[in-house]
Amino acid sequence: MHEDIASYKPEAAVKRSLHIRIFTNLTFWVLIAIIAGVLLGSLAPATGVKMEIIGKTFIDIIKLFIAPIIFLTIVLGISGMDDLKKVGRIGVKSLLYFEVVSTISLAAGVLMALLIKPGKIDKSSLQIENASKYTSGAAKSFDWLSFFLNNITLQVLVAAIIIGVLLNYSKYRLVVIRGLGKLSKLVFKALKYVMYLAPLGAFGGMAYTVGKFGLHTLVPLAKLMGTVYLTMAVFIFLVLGGILKYYKMSILRFLKYIREELLLVLGTSSSESALPSIMLKLEKMGCSKSVVGLVVPTGYSFNLDGTSIYLSMSVIFIAQLYDVHLTIGEILTIIGILMVTSKGAAGVTGSGFIVLASTLTAIHKIPVEGLAFLLGVDKFMSEARAITNIIGNGVATIVIAKSEKEFHPPADDAVAYTGETY
Repeated sequence: MHEDIASYKPEAAVKRSLHIRIFTNLTFWVLIAIIAGVLLGSLAPATGVKMEIIGKTFIDIIKLFIAPIIFLTIVLGISGMDDLKKVGRIGVKSLLYFEVVSTISLAAGVLMALLIKPGKIDKSSLQIENASKYTSGAAKSFDWLSFFLNNITLQVLVAAIIIGVLLNYSKYRLVVIRGLGKLSKLVFKALKYVMYLAPLGAFGGMAYTVGKFGLHTLVPLAKLMGTVYLTMAVFIFLVLGGILKYYKMSILRFLKYIREELLLVLGTSSSESALPSIMLKLEKMGCSKSVVGLVVPTGYSFNLDGTSIYLSMSVIFIAQLYDVHLTIGEILTIIGILMVTSKGAAGVTGSGFIVLASTLTAIHKIPVEGLAFLLGVDKFMSEARAITNIIGNGVATIVIAKSEKEFHPPADDAVAYTGETY
């Protein structure tokens, strides 16, 4: 009998430990919050819409951390580098990588749309929204100056690079670095506590989306949604997974490592909500501070893989909806135009539709009015875009860090990939 009791206690302790880990795990609570948000939005739409303030407030709080984290990470990273030429090399290498992978994502969106033909449906059953606020300015050409002036992330990035470089030539370098290092620890500590509010943000965002647009709106465009999600899954596991495999890393282990950020993005439909924490995790994973600081913010503006897939697929979808036949030359033209215009889809609400409108206007063949059919279901596809964008930028950071020999994982490799580093 004593043996039975002795053998039972360790098992009970393990169960208690497992329960404690589950109920104190942020991922668990974010997932529960997403489910609760869907239920509230479905059962009480009016109440769900009112939850928008919770989701928006959480994202607004997180946005307060983005600029200081980018600034501190880049300044500390560059001021600690022995070779300033490496800064330029990392920047050029990042932009080249972004352009190549973004082009692949644009081509993937076009190819899958041509194969599955999501636009070959009866458009008379589709819900029509008012798209005039996006189409009215469609004739405007892409303006790089406006893009820079409206992109706070990019402005902070440039300012931090300049200050980081100048700091290398200052006699007060060590004093400033020490002070900024202490400030950086305080900022990340504050972020850690703010992240405990993540379930509330995910709940508010999901309840609003489902309450406002309704799950019933998904039915007529289910084929398009399925094609978008399928294409992004194929891109993540085949393209990004293949890139990581080349560097002897697993895409599945990486996704497990950043699962909290992915769920948060799913709930809030915003990659901004996870931007500060993904930078922290990439550093803990082994990427150097300088690479994380340079690649992630730049990628946020120039490496939008999910957005690229969605934009190219949407153009083909609208063409199919109106039975517009596109030649190979016209399809290549669409990819070429989107290679430029898609860069303007970062960080501004509704910018994706403006990019689509300007692209359709430039082609002069596909009706711009087709955007009206996408508006009702767009919110439900924004999660896929944001998740793919953040995974793409994470992979890009690892690739650049590995290629620059700036990737130094912790001694205990298991810890680096469990995702339990908060």
